[in-house]
Amino acid sequence: MKPLQTLLIALAATATFGATMAPAFATEAPVFVARATPYAVSGYDPVAYFTLGRPTPGVDQFTARYQGATYRFASAANRDAFVANPAHYAPQYGGYCAWAVSQGYVARGNPQNWRIVDGHLYLNFDSGVQQRWERDIPGNIRSANTNWPTALGRYQGPR
Repeated sequence: MKPLQTLLIALAATATFGATMAPAFATEAPVFVARATPYAVSGYDPVAYFTLGRPTPGVDQFTARYQGATYRFASAANRDAFVANPAHYAPQYGGYCAWAVSQGYVARGNPQNWRIVDGHLYLNFDSGVQQRWERDIPGNIRSANTNWPTALGRYQGPR
């Protein structure tokens, strides 16, 4: 067999194997919902990050749907603010880890590891990853904005 044919066969086999090993959830809606909870942001109120400056659990009494996911809120006022402008309050990159997206893949976002930058909510996987992301927030946001359209197909980590 010629070297080029060998290379092409190897590439085809690798692509086929990779496609069969891709996690089923890699093609889900672009909002992260952990297996442990049926809610976006793990059931935390996304508006509370802006109004209270801290993660605040939502309650089942106040919910709203956006981009195929259900969000919970601590109050009717927060739910109503979200419904009026969901793109403002929903976490960037569907609540996936902002640093992971900046690197070209997705990993779960943790509602305890967050930051508001230029009026947008960003979540990260854990405090170590958050520190890495904070070393170059503007650069990481630029990279993540570029990577986001294709990053969902490259999920890494637990759900």
